[in-house]
Amino acid sequence: MTLPFNSLPAQLRLPGVFLEFDNSLAAQAEQSFRVLVIGQRLSTGSVAEGVPTRVTNESQAEAYFGRGSMLAEMLKRMKGVDRYTETWAIALDENGAGSAAAATISVTGTATEAGTLNLYLAGYRIQAAVSAGDTGAEVAAALAAAFADLHPASAAVNGTTDTQVDLTARWKGETGNDLDLRLNYYDESTPAGLTVTLGSFSGGASNPDVATAIAAMGDTWWNWVVMPYTDAANLTALEAELNTRWGPMVQKGARAFAAYRGAHAATGTFGGTRNSPHLTVMGTNLVPEPPYLWAAVNAIRAAGALALDPARPLQTLELSGLKAPSMGVAWTDDERNLLLYDGIATYRATADGRVVIERQITTYQTNAAGVDDISYLDINRPETLERVRYAQRTRVALRFPRHKLSATGGNFGAGQPIVTADLLKGELLGLYQELIELGWVDDYEGYAASIVVEVDTANGRISWKDEPRLMGQARTFAGLVQFRI
Repeated sequence: MTLPFNSLPAQLRLPGVFLEFDNSLAAQAEQSFRVLVIGQRLSTGSVAEGVPTRVTNESQAEAYFGRGSMLAEMLKRMKGVDRYTETWAIALDENGAGSAAAATISVTGTATEAGTLNLYLAGYRIQAAVSAGDTGAEVAAALAAAFADLHPASAAVNGTTDTQVDLTARWKGETGNDLDLRLNYYDESTPAGLTVTLGSFSGGASNPDVATAIAAMGDTWWNWVVMPYTDAANLTALEAELNTRWGPMVQKGARAFAAYRGAHAATGTFGGTRNSPHLTVMGTNLVPEPPYLWAAVNAIRAAGALALDPARPLQTLELSGLKAPSMGVAWTDDERNLLLYDGIATYRATADGRVVIERQITTYQTNAAGVDDISYLDINRPETLERVRYAQRTRVALRFPRHKLSATGGNFGAGQPIVTADLLKGELLGLYQELIELGWVDDYEGYAASIVVEVDTANGRISWKDEPRLMGQARTFAGLVQFRI
């Protein structure tokens, strides 16, 4: 018997017709995608720290991690954008050695007209009814009472000054310092006679250690990770983990999405401190929503698009539910262009106030020698390479699962499970043509000429080198109009 049976025994004398099935020629690998969200829980949540948990709806997010928690609100925003991409979360407890950010609101005067006081905390609108004749103390009390458990800070009238409302972030850590406080985002008006003075959140210190979440990630392939923290220690730890997962011995790479809130100079300075092809940071400017919500919305919007086509640029995709900065604060074209040279991804606001991705770059800026390098500038490049590698791995594994290895080829019996350099090259070329049809790569002739295959029968190893040309992205169209009169 020379045919490559897998199940039928070599010694078979029983009469009959015996047919075994072999799907090696029909087998097709289908990649699944997962988004992992890291964030803080509240003690009211039912899921403990460090437990990977799949979340399918908003109610689960609140029950698992506590209503109004950082993590629950991130997941709720994400489900509002994309309900189909598989989403998981790993919760972290607050750092017991940390402190919670705090801010104050002062309301003075007496209202001379009825109306509504419109306060925005972290982008959430909080309204207090005002009647003509209400004093600052009365309005302060009404405002404090309007706070709910879904808001990221609690409110109470100051015990000494009854015109002051004291706000405290509901969890410890630096993320509380980025909670935005403002009045009348949509050009509402404060009732006449009242003066409202807002303080800034400050004093938040010591984020949780992301090492707990990294350990909980285990061997699962998380394609995209939402990172709410931008302190150097946590980002460095996550970048190191993602670099390991990207490597040839793990091959489960992921891109992490974070966001940085600050003025232009501070944002550019921050971008200069990072240099990873697996981290993208959106510069938010001084916007209403905190960075952890920007990171969450940006990640889920990008994940849905990249899963469909890793080579297609993300520009113009809407970051639903996020508010643009005020007119006088918005960055100009030249300021955003500078940030794109600082490793910071950018967005722009449309005329009707929607926020859309402008360019999703990674923080990678220089190579190991410290030389400027654009090879991983845009997120599409590592994303496309990830998919090409997965396609090659699965194709080779499916086509040659239990094959023998020949260095020279020969007149082997029909169907013998033997792989040669020519057979492997043929599979790679066939796969590359499929990838061209998907629009992920191009230049078939150049690719075919680049393939080198080496066979080492003594060690049972067949190696190859190839040079796929990744598909580019159309972002800038430049024309020169030389007119004549």
